[in-house]
Amino acid sequence: MLFRTRAATIAVAASLIGSALAAQAAPQVAAGAPRPMTALDIAAWKSIRATQLSHDGQWFAYVLSPNEGDGEVILKQVAVGGKELRFPTGDAASNPALQLSADGKWAAFLTWPKAADAARMRKDRRPIQGKATLVNLATGDKKEIDKVRGLAFSGDAPKWIALQGYGAEAGAPAANGAPGGASGGGAGGRPSGSDLLLHQLGTPVMLNVGNVNEYAFDETGRWLAYTIDAANKLGNGVQVRDMTAGTVRSVDAAERATYRRLAWSDTLPAFTVLRTTIDTSGKDTTVSAMGVSRIGTPQEKIVAISHAGRADWPANQRISTDRSPRWSHDLEGLFFGLREIEPAVPKEEALEDDDKPTLRLWHDKDQRLQSQQDVQATADRSFSFLAAYWPATNRVVRLTDENARAGSTVDLDRWVIATDVSPYQRQASVDGINMRDVYVINPRTGEKRLAIKALQGSSSSSPDGQRMAFFDDGDWHVMELATLTRKQATTGGRFINVEDDHNVDRPGYPIYGWASDGKAFLASDGWDVWRVNVAGGEPVDLTRDGKAKGIRYGRPMILDPRQRGVDLNAPFMITAREERTKKEGILRVDPKANRVIALDWRDASVRPIKARKADVWVASISTAARFPDYWKISWGGDSIRLTDGAPNMNGVAWSPGSRLVTYVSDKGDTLQGALFLPAGYEAGKKYPTVTYIYEKMSDNLHTFYSPTFSSSYTPSIYTSRGFAVFMPDIRYTINDPGMSAVWSVLPGIKAAIATGIVDSAKVGLHGHSWGGYQTAFLVGQTNAFAAGVAGAPLTDMVSMYSSVYWNTGSANQPIFQSSQGRFKGNFIENREAYERNSPNRYADKINTPLIILHNDKDGAVDYNQGITFYNTLRQLDKDVVLLEYQGENHGLSQLKNRRDYTIRLMEFWDHHLKGEKAPEWLDKGIPRLEMDRHYRERKPLYTPPKVVTPIKM
Repeated sequence: MLFRTRAATIAVAASLIGSALAAQAAPQVAAGAPRPMTALDIAAWKSIRATQLSHDGQWFAYVLSPNEGDGEVILKQVAVGGKELRFPTGDAASNPALQLSADGKWAAFLTWPKAADAARMRKDRRPIQGKATLVNLATGDKKEIDKVRGLAFSGDAPKWIALQGYGAEAGAPAANGAPGGASGGGAGGRPSGSDLLLHQLGTPVMLNVGNVNEYAFDETGRWLAYTIDAANKLGNGVQVRDMTAGTVRSVDAAERATYRRLAWSDTLPAFTVLRTTIDTSGKDTTVSAMGVSRIGTPQEKIVAISHAGRADWPANQRISTDRSPRWSHDLEGLFFGLREIEPAVPKEEALEDDDKPTLRLWHDKDQRLQSQQDVQATADRSFSFLAAYWPATNRVVRLTDENARAGSTVDLDRWVIATDVSPYQRQASVDGINMRDVYVINPRTGEKRLAIKALQGSSSSSPDGQRMAFFDDGDWHVMELATLTRKQATTGGRFINVEDDHNVDRPGYPIYGWASDGKAFLASDGWDVWRVNVAGGEPVDLTRDGKAKGIRYGRPMILDPRQRGVDLNAPFMITAREERTKKEGILRVDPKANRVIALDWRDASVRPIKARKADVWVASISTAARFPDYWKISWGGDSIRLTDGAPNMNGVAWSPGSRLVTYVSDKGDTLQGALFLPAGYEAGKKYPTVTYIYEKMSDNLHTFYSPTFSSSYTPSIYTSRGFAVFMPDIRYTINDPGMSAVWSVLPGIKAAIATGIVDSAKVGLHGHSWGGYQTAFLVGQTNAFAAGVAGAPLTDMVSMYSSVYWNTGSANQPIFQSSQGRFKGNFIENREAYERNSPNRYADKINTPLIILHNDKDGAVDYNQGITFYNTLRQLDKDVVLLEYQGENHGLSQLKNRRDYTIRLMEFWDHHLKGEKAPEWLDKGIPRLEMDRHYRERKPLYTPPKVVTPIKM
């Protein structure tokens, strides 16, 4: 019934559009045959989101939401024939904030107005408010509470749930469903407190606490701490409720004070908060870091520290409100942030904004470009130095300073590791080689010692907080933080990433984890996982056959988020991928027995989840043709299906799968490509093919591409419409990024054609950003492509080199030298290389019809790169169209623009690769004053007719 209703609706839409647009909206297919995908199908396509497995492994919860429309929460019992509970949640654009209680007995989530209603409310600027739904998983009974914006269960053995309402002037929340609510307000700001409802699970008991701003349960669920933020700040403070005894007490209260950044310590009965107080005259603000520890015991204590009255306080510093304080691991000290005081400017010296010049002063001595300082201004304003207060000695210790600004404590808070990039920052802004001086600081005394000079590689501290491993000069080293003694832990450069083709000297792989006792760490050579003992000795290959068999073993799986390190005296789990076939597996590594046991190995993408407190495993399993449904996995046994994405494919043509194509580049490198088969594929038949490029793409062989309106590319849309899609790898040679694409992609195309699937006369090329650059370059080197789409392409490497990456404010120079550009030196030292790899130098050679997507607010690739390339091609009378979505950045953020772009690309490829009639905009263009007429004619494509839900028979 549903398929016939949707098909009928599309037919009605087609009759309204007219014959030309009808073919685009609903291509003609035989009755009952799967139809090519349309914009309506893309909008309605549902994906699984926000998955959760209960700690006991008995329930699996997820959100099933369409790209546009109304979603639902689904609760599935993890058992053969397990029951399933479904609840509508309204507008898919709003966050349901789905949670399962830690004991697996309850589910809670937020629901919202339906999508159509929410759209009208946004248009009318009316507030959109959610309501909470609480579900008893044993009975399926539900309870609904109106006007709730956030919710949280009480700890590991929950007896309560907290539900936060809206304030008096609340509209749509900034972060729907965020526990604790928005941290709005502040000193002198509007009060942001609202009602907090405390519901005792399984009972009718509902308590109301007024004017609550932030709230949080401790891990056990016994204690609830919350801040009060009331009108006129009357009664503001911090309170603690004993959820077992039902008693409430005030921890702190102060006139004209606000309380923010409430947080419990991990696994400890302690919390911290900031108190901000303005004196009665309004001339000074005092910020105090407060901590309450060992709550409910005779050793309970409350500590507060501020600058007031302290002679040892760092000069010109105050506690920052932009960093949350926290207890040290031993509950003996408070860590907090310090910020510099901005001096008050006498009124007679201040300039009115209208009188201030708009100058931005760029100077060659700047460590960071002015543009980068602009982008990072908010972060700079909120930056704070790390400090600590030790109540036992009543001592305040500043831990980081201007010479070592960035710092954090290691595990167990034994030391502070701080870094100084200032000696290298200016040069790094040019060549992208990031180095740092590393300091080790005693958190109790503030003693700072230089540990490593000019470190470039990665580093990681041990779970016991006693040592640090770092990659330097092609090998791993270990340093004891107490003494700064260091030893080389590996030799011979075994762990250098030799496959990294960037212009970087001997890069390494990141550390794969530490042994939980801190006596060893895990390193990767790109294939196997090795145990490196800090005491010395030869590293031990734990997986043994990775390099020999072409298997890339992954990191150990962290099955409990509170887990510190990996127990190397017991088996642990990892994932792996066979590079040549792209098969994926889940394996158990037994370090003591020195063996690896494959638990699951298949030609598919596998993403496993384990229940925290039970040996229950759930995994999404997908291929290019198989929706990523979730299954309960029993190793070597049965699987139980938990989700079903099949309804998405009802009536829609879908690819039967993908194939791996292996080929040799013109430089002799063995490469691969993923070839996605068209829907309805028949052996021996050749198909029009769109080639999508970026860098290495073959690892996407088993990716299931859910249809979506995108600013780049969604293969499933085109395979549904009868195209093959090819994604080849590119291997780069230094100084030749453009030619590397030629040397890699064209042999890949030949290999794809040799499969007999690809029609050599109907091959298109598409890339975005760096892929857009490679597309623009390739079409100037070959006539192999029937058409091309270059999204946000770099087209002149010389002018682009010294321009600004406006999204970050940094120069493009580092990108060219040590990142994607892969050039040695600048364009003056290496001019010929930059010019021979610039697409615009070959504009006269381009005979391929081309679309350029480039938006006027692109902050990654300057818009001028696209517009000058377009003007050059237009002057040369080339077949080129530039699509510019005004106000958009490097991609397309607005749904209306993503939808429009997706539809235009459908029309573009249908014309150039299938020979269908070109639409007016592609054939002749549209004068500016006729764009409204153009949009009106295409309105059925942008706003598909409503689908009437059929009556279930």
